[in-house]
This record gives sequence, structure tokens and C-alpha cells, in this order.
Amino acid sequence: MLKTQVFDQLKQAMKNKDTVAKGVLTLLKSALDSAVKEKGAELTFEEEIAIVNREIKQTNQSLDGAKQANREDLIEKEEAKLALLTSFLPKQLTEEEIIPILTEAGITKGMNMGDAMKIAKPLLTGKADGATISKVVKSLI
Repeated sequence: MLKTQVFDQLKQAMKNKDTVAKGVLTLLKSALDSAVKEKGAELTFEEEIAIVNREIKQTNQSLDGAKQANREDLIEKEEAKLALLTSFLPKQLTEEEIIPILTEAGITKGMNMGDAMKIAKPLLTGKADGATISKVVKSLI
């Protein structure tokens, strides 16, 4: 379970006095806890991965802002957060690994982008980020 893994790493970060890791893990743990309360039951693996992906997306946006502002201190901090968050995701597939999965699922040339994404998203959730999935789908249709 991802939640216990986050909690264990949070305890370790507290012992090591790692403030960046502690902050990231605290945010992730609270996001997972609030989702459990909202749902009223334990989260599935896919739901946990969706929460991690949401945090990664927010961190990427912060990183982009820091790069535009040329803030090296913030860039370093955001990249460290990103590395920690991505460690909770399963191994991400490359574009070359995604193509056969999508062609096998029936995505072909001339298909509507929306229809193709409806097929692709459930197959690849947690295995690849949305931008990569979208790029591969566009190349196939």
C-alpha cells in the first residue's frame, strides 16, 4: 500500500532532518488521507497513483514557474521534490513501449482523438504520463 510506504519514508525523513523530503511526504500523506476520508474507504492502487500524478503535475508547474523566473534555488528544490514523487510511481513506459499496447487495443489511423484517448487512458494510467500518451496517440492517428 502506497500510504504506508509514504508514512515510512516520512518517519525516516524526520529522523534524518530532511526538510524537503519531509515537506513533500507530508503533503502527499495528507492528500492520500483526505482522499480516503472523502471516499469513506481505502483507495485502490489506481486512485493512489492518480493522487501522486496530481502532485507531480503541480510540482512540474512550480518548476516551470521557477525556470521562467530564473530562480536556481527554487529549481533545485522543485527537482528534488519531483524525484521523490516519481519514486512512488511504477516504472514509466517509453513511447516505443506504448505504441504496441495502443495498436493492440485498436487505435488506428483516422480515429478521433477523443475516442482514442478514451481507450488509451485506462490502459496506461500510472504507467505513462498524460503528455506522453497524447503524443503517441497523435502519432498513431
